[in-house]
This record gives sequence, structure tokens and C-alpha cells, in this order.
Amino acid sequence: MSIDVTNRLAGPGSDEYLDVAWELKERIRQEDGVLKQRRGFFSDAYRRATVHLLFAGDHGTDAADSLIGFAAVRRDGYVLFLAVNADYRGEGFGSRLIAIVADEHRTVSCHARATNDGAVAFYEHLGFEIERRIDHYYEDGGAAYYLKLGDSDSLTERITSFVRGR
Repeated sequence: MSIDVTNRLAGPGSDEYLDVAWELKERIRQEDGVLKQRRGFFSDAYRRATVHLLFAGDHGTDAADSLIGFAAVRRDGYVLFLAVNADYRGEGFGSRLIAIVADEHRTVSCHARATNDGAVAFYEHLGFEIERRIDHYYEDGGAAYYLKLGDSDSLTERITSFVRGR
């Protein structure tokens, strides 16, 4: 199925789309059992980040239903949050968001819950490498992997080639 996708950007200090991003993150948490955070923590991190959002078509006033996904990124290329609506997974939108981040940063890094096999496999598929495991990283005592993509001048070329299927 082909859909029109609109890119939106919420710069640091903005809370534009904050509510719909929170709703998507919470929907994913409930469905997948991941990404558990307090609303205040999420809101503060969102406002400090550059947030790239993808919407299906012209989202108009129904942004909550049309948000495909988002990536909230610190200025050093660390991905605070990456979320893709379950209805759109497997269609390349997560890769597209990471490609946008990679175009802006020499390196891209993140943490993923060590038990979240799908997320770890996704990042490794894109070329991220596990740098280390951190036990008791999350509030609930769960472990995380610190993953990193890049550290060379060819990062943009690597992710662009992947997204284009070369």
C-alpha cells in the first residue's frame, strides 16, 4: 500500500506534537511491553531534543491517528526515542528516521533493552554495533545495550546505501 508521508520537525525547546508522540509511545509500551517512562521524563527529553516525525498524508487535526513514527535526537546524535506505529512496521519507516539522523550526525548511538530482540536486530541490521552491555540500566533493573553506528566519515554513505538497498 502506498501512502503519502509528511516529514515534520520539532526543534529543541518545542513541544509541538509532544502529546501525539507520547500517545504513540504509550500505545507501543502497552502493546510491546517496552519504553516505560514517566510522562515528565519523556516531556523533558522531548523538549531538549530535535524530533523528526513522520505522518501519513496531511495529518490535519487528526495527528494522533496519522503519526507513523518519530525519532527524538540529542545534538550529539544520540537517539533518545525511536518509535514506529505497529501498523507501519516493516515498511522502512524506522530506517528512514535513522537515515535522517545519520544525515545530520557523524555518529548515531542509542540504548536498547537487552531483552528487546526486535529492536536489537533492527539496529544491527542497519549496521549498529553493540559497544557494551549495561546491567541495571532501566528503573526496573533491566539491562541495556549501548549501540553505535559510525565514527567515520562514511556514516552517511553507509546508511544511505542501506536505505537505498545497495
